[in-house]
Amino acid sequence: MPVIVSRRSVILAPAALISTAIPASSATKMKLSIHQVTSLAAGFQRSLEGWQKAGVKNVELTAGALDDFLKSNTLSAARHVLDDLGLTAVSCGAPNMGAIWLSGEMRSAALDNLKSQCDRFAVFGTKHIVCPTGTNKQIDANDYAAARENIREVGDIAKQFGMTVALEFTRNSPFISTLPTALKLTRDAAHPNVRPMIDTFHFWAGPSKVEDLDLIRPGEIAHVHLEDVPDEPREMLTDPSRMIPGDGTAPLAAILRKLATKGYSGALSVELFAPRFQQGDPYEVARTIRQQTERLMRQANVI
Repeated sequence: MPVIVSRRSVILAPAALISTAIPASSATKMKLSIHQVTSLAAGFQRSLEGWQKAGVKNVELTAGALDDFLKSNTLSAARHVLDDLGLTAVSCGAPNMGAIWLSGEMRSAALDNLKSQCDRFAVFGTKHIVCPTGTNKQIDANDYAAARENIREVGDIAKQFGMTVALEFTRNSPFISTLPTALKLTRDAAHPNVRPMIDTFHFWAGPSKVEDLDLIRPGEIAHVHLEDVPDEPREMLTDPSRMIPGDGTAPLAAILRKLATKGYSGALSVELFAPRFQQGDPYEVARTIRQQTERLMRQANVI
């Protein structure tokens, strides 16, 4: 009698392979973080207070939330908020960073923005600034030819502030939308202050493949954004589709086990865009994120 294999089994076969073939590392541990966009409506201070109450200790700060806080407060006061709550800023991010990777008329202003953001976020002691590769520019071979020197210039700026730029490949970008391209270009540039990162939404919902994780060298990944996705066609997924880790169908435990074998021991920053999170009570949102994400992390043996 012939063996009948379901379509779902065929689709999930690569994920099953990395789940069963890669043992969890007993030595490599990771830490939960929450990205401030997740509690966007609460603002800088109230989001952090809610998360701390829920037992979250690590956070990813955003320029938008900080800008609003600084309208009536100082940068020193913002630092005191974190210190008083006992929180660690493991990373930070700012909008309109895509042009730092590309030559052209927008580059100079983008690099000035990078310097400004590094300068103020360094006050929080954070060592990583996330810079996505999204752009509306029409890309050609010249952009990739210039990438080595452009990346090195970005690294030189970050170095001045004791920071590392985490290059975030984004799934719809015409310039660096996959993990292999991010790895190749950062290796070609070979600047210690620019390293690739992984956002599991862009990785799993984009053109990257699970086999691409094998290309990572030990210690190469700078930072991780951790989100799940629903069981829908990947072409239909948008930022608000992102789910709390463990709620969807992405093979997150297997991905974390693989990253553990590559020596990643940094933050797993949960970045969610759906209104139910962004407009929800920061404490309740963070409590649910912590419960479900830490359950996933225990499953992957990285906590």
